[in-house]
Amino acid sequence: MREPDRIIRLKTVLARTGLSRSTIYRKIAEPTFPAQLKISTHGTGWHESDINRWIADPGSWRPKREFDEAR
Repeated sequence: MREPDRIIRLKTVLARTGLSRSTIYRKIAEPTFPAQLKISTHGTGWHESDINRWIADPGSWRPKREFDEAR
């Protein structure tokens, strides 16, 4: 059984990636960085697994497509 995927907040993403806040949002717009999830009215976060995939290979990271989840 897989462990649940944690949601991490911006402060953790900044620390783990070493990127600045503006760089993260620019890369999301490109899209060469995982997009954030809305977790509350004023809060967002990222799936930890998406950030781990980006850290492992930032140059070739691409967003997962829906049918990739089934594999």
